[in-house]
Amino acid sequence: MLLLILTIVIALVAWALRLMEQAVKGQEFSLMLAGFLVASSAAALMGVYFLMGNYVVYMNSAAAQQMSALDPLDMPYSIYASATVPDSSNPGVDYWLTQAD
Repeated sequence: MLLLILTIVIALVAWALRLMEQAVKGQEFSLMLAGFLVASSAAALMGVYFLMGNYVVYMNSAAAQQMSALDPLDMPYSIYASATVPDSSNPGVDYWLTQAD
C-alpha cells in the first residue's frame, strides 16, 4: 500500500513541478496556483497516510489491551437480551426500554 501511495505522490509532485515550470515560462499565475495546489494535495496525502497509520496502530493496541482485560463470561447473556417492547394497551406511558422481569 505504501508503494502505491508513494507512486501517486511522486506523480503528483512531478505534475506540480511541470505546471510550475510552464507558469514561469508563460508568466501565468493560474498555472503556478495549480502547481501549488497539486503539490499541497501530495503533501496532504502523505500526512493523512501517516496519521491514519499511527491511528490504526493505536487502536489495535488499545483493542488488544481491552480484549485481554475483558472476560467474556463477566456478564450473562440475559443482560443483553432483557429489553422489551412497550405495551400498546397503555399509550400514555412511555416505556420504550424497560427491563424484563
